[in-house]
Amino acid sequence: MVVSAGGTREEIDPVRFIGNWSTGTQGYALASTAAARGAEVIVVAANVALPDPAGAKVTRVVSAREMHDAVRAAAAGDGPGDGQGADAVVMAAAVADYRPAARSPAKIKKDGRPPEPIQLTENPDILAGLAAVRKAQQVLVGFAAETDTSPEGARAKLARKGCDLLVVNPVGNGLGFGTPDNEAVVYGADGTVTPIPRGPKEALADVVWDLVAARLTNR
Repeated sequence: MVVSAGGTREEIDPVRFIGNWSTGTQGYALASTAAARGAEVIVVAANVALPDPAGAKVTRVVSAREMHDAVRAAAAGDGPGDGQGADAVVMAAAVADYRPAARSPAKIKKDGRPPEPIQLTENPDILAGLAAVRKAQQVLVGFAAETDTSPEGARAKLARKGCDLLVVNPVGNGLGFGTPDNEAVVYGADGTVTPIPRGPKEALADVVWDLVAARLTNR
């Protein structure tokens, strides 16, 4: 199993970056519960300040492009493991959609004038890219932290990403990033809808792995 966790950072200069509030707690809960079930687990962790999940191998990255390369390698079996590729990939990390088109080699300082606009360019879509090259038996799971959790938006994103399961979790009002609990609705490409009530992130992880295991068994 390959699990991504944490939040990527896209450098503006040597001091500043574009980032998000993800701490990696949900991704690490997924990794630790999978390892406890007996799976071989590789975690690709972006800027996570948590103890490594017991029984998992951790690859550390900073940016979205670094995560793209590390996840693709682990999913294909090019990294640690038996070389057969991952049975499942769960993209729980909060990956930046955009990065600065150019990184300043020196700190950008105030000079009394308005700052120059920061031009952005799009990062690779890791999940959609995995869907395009995956082996037939591989199960792909995406996470979507949303302020709009409408079923219509979730199903459209599921189709666009090409994954088997999309875990849609609300953020804000004490939910989501940096909290010990979470809630979600899991949409399946087969039309299934699985609500997960608010509870510990480990409980959400167990439901996700149950859904993954069922699909692996069917395949």
